[in-house]
Amino acid sequence: MAGNADLRAANKAKKDEFYTQLDDISRELKHYKQHFKNKVVLCNCDDPYESNFFKYFALNFNLLGLKKLIATCYNGSPIAGDELPLLFEIEESEPKKIAYKVEISEVADYNNDGAVNLADVQWLIQNDKNVLSLLKGNGDFRSQECIELLKEADIVVTNPPFSLFREYIAQLMTFDKKFVILGNMNAITYKEIFPLLKENKIWIGNGFNLSMVFKTTYANTLEANRQYVKNKGYNPDENYVKTPAIAWFTNLDIPKRHEQLDLFRHYTPEEYPKYDNFDAINVDKVADIPADYDGVMGVPITYMDKYNPDQFEI
Repeated sequence: MAGNADLRAANKAKKDEFYTQLDDISRELKHYKQHFKNKVVLCNCDDPYESNFFKYFALNFNLLGLKKLIATCYNGSPIAGDELPLLFEIEESEPKKIAYKVEISEVADYNNDGAVNLADVQWLIQNDKNVLSLLKGNGDFRSQECIELLKEADIVVTNPPFSLFREYIAQLMTFDKKFVILGNMNAITYKEIFPLLKENKIWIGNGFNLSMVFKTTYANTLEANRQYVKNKGYNPDENYVKTPAIAWFTNLDIPKRHEQLDLFRHYTPEEYPKYDNFDAINVDKVADIPADYDGVMGVPITYMDKYNPDQFEI
């Protein structure tokens, strides 16, 4: 986002309206399918009418064997409640932005068209009063109402507000929840996050240091960013933006976590000098980690993408 004044301003103002694309969600979550059977999945930063996380799990509800899907909408979102007047009798004098939740325990061929798809989910929401209901509060993930839903969940999957990433992770740790979430790659260096990585309480998911296209409520005015978005098949005039340095964070086991890092370099004192103030050698690139050195090494944060706790200790 460097050079994009609008996006920098949005970040500075802690605006967090970045909507993940379905292809990116599918690309990551295919590595976790074995974890979802008979589980309650919570998407607690997701307006179901806009969230592709909700769409992914609704579309794959039966394939994944979910027990239940819960999604909550925050009323501070600029798109929150835009379609609710179709479902509730809301007085015009009441605020348009409304927090609500959707809870799905079954997805069947409700419209009898021979397929189970989002049309069936829409039918379910519009015809079963137990599925969609208003929240008493504002839908903030930190509210007691939403915390009760968090307690019910087995796995949390969403794109949380990046400005609240530390607080969001802390809540997941407090309630001992499994999760797959998006964040900025540099969150690795946060003093609240790095100890969790060090203690193997969380780790990097399959995708790391990604440049991803998000739908936003902010104008994309940087030409290089706009061109990237176009090349990915999206329209920058519809507020699609490229955002670099994105990573998936999780505490669900996936095959990548057990892949051995192949090492080819050999240690020499000349090639790997020690730090002046710490008894460790410096390694500039992950590919340059020596295969025959058993001491402490300083490595770039990109190493976290290759970290196998059976091979190294942080």
